Amino acid sequence: MSSLSFSVLFVTFLAISLGVRFWLASRHIRHVLAHRAAVPAEFAEKIPLPAHQKAADYTVARTKFGLVTLLVNAAVLIGFTLLGGLQALSSLLLGWTGGPGMLYQIALVAGFGLISGAVDLPFDYYRQFRLEAGFGFNKMTHGLFFFDMLKNTLVGIALGLPLLWVVLILMEKAGSLWWLYTWLFLCAYQLLVLIIHPIFIAPLYNKFTPLEDESLRIRIEGLLKRVNFATKGLFVMDGSKRSAHGNAYFSGFGPNKRIVFFDTLLARLAPHEMEAVLAHELGHFKLKHIVKRVVVMFAMSLAFLALLGYLKQQAWFYTGLGVEPLLMGSNDAMALILFMLVLPIFTFLLSPLSSLSSRKHEFEADAFAAQHTQAQDLVSALVKLYEDNASTLTPDPLHSAFYDSHPPASLRIRRLHGALAASSAAGQH
Repeated sequence: MSSLSFSVLFVTFLAISLGVRFWLASRHIRHVLAHRAAVPAEFAEKIPLPAHQKAADYTVARTKFGLVTLLVNAAVLIGFTLLGGLQALSSLLLGWTGGPGMLYQIALVAGFGLISGAVDLPFDYYRQFRLEAGFGFNKMTHGLFFFDMLKNTLVGIALGLPLLWVVLILMEKAGSLWWLYTWLFLCAYQLLVLIIHPIFIAPLYNKFTPLEDESLRIRIEGLLKRVNFATKGLFVMDGSKRSAHGNAYFSGFGPNKRIVFFDTLLARLAPHEMEAVLAHELGHFKLKHIVKRVVVMFAMSLAFLALLGYLKQQAWFYTGLGVEPLLMGSNDAMALILFMLVLPIFTFLLSPLSSLSSRKHEFEADAFAAQHTQAQDLVSALVKLYEDNASTLTPDPLHSAFYDSHPPASLRIRRLHGALAASSAAGQH
């Protein structure tokens, strides 16, 4: 392939992805606004109209903000590639570091990350202190925002720098199968991070305390025993210091699995609703959804690394993206950056496949929860969560199918009601 052909291909896919994203967003906005005036019939008795309208306005605001972010990111992408931004950064760092050695390569990745972070900062700030605050969700102070940013940087350096160094060494020294050895290392590294995250990383950001509500703890321990699930403990996280959104999740891997509840969630849901929400999350584990996702992620990373192994040897890959490859020295760091930049453009149209798989898992986890708790408890919990998080009840179906990892509320609750009806019919017989 010639560099011009690859440039044309890149611009074509970028234009297609932008066009599809704007088309889907415009559909979504119109659909949400068209249903803003009335709560859907199945929710009319549970969610007040002001809450439904708040969710609509929040969804529209987030979607519009996403389009602005999308345009800026596209412009930055073109600036880095076809307009010569990465080439200029490379030339500058070659002079500063004294040549194309390991210091230059690490500096190139670090410089790219620093510039990208600087571009993202105003958008992150606006999202937190204008968009989220405007709808009453932000609980974060300005000091905490910038302190989090500092911690993110330091954690990123601590975890990312050794990872980058090993990957660059493998790319340079491990021969034609470097991508296979790199994949094996990355798999082991990611599993290690999963193990240490709840113990060493998560506490840097939040305070985790053992669940003190005795009645809720007994109820949850009963559920864990029924489904034969072992955990290192039940913890409450002070999520309210950053956001009013509620959540619950599992962290850790293997013997270090922990169950974590946001304090905002505990304040909103009744014990039987908490049990149902937890049963849904347990369903993901018991039905091997987590394992399946990890396997798919590892398989995709192997395929992408193999592709990178081919592309990094092709001159047109660099020149087609506005970079002149070094004739004397390694281009590995530049290949990594270019690959990370363009891969989302070429894989964007595959997004619905990921969403489809995730939605299937959500339905299965709902069904698992309905088997081990009361389906009506999960329904009432979902309604509260949709209301509290201002999640729209009326997403555009096509937009939702393309982007959303969870099915729309109406579909989930309809299936749960079906399970409830089936259970009642079985009980009568």
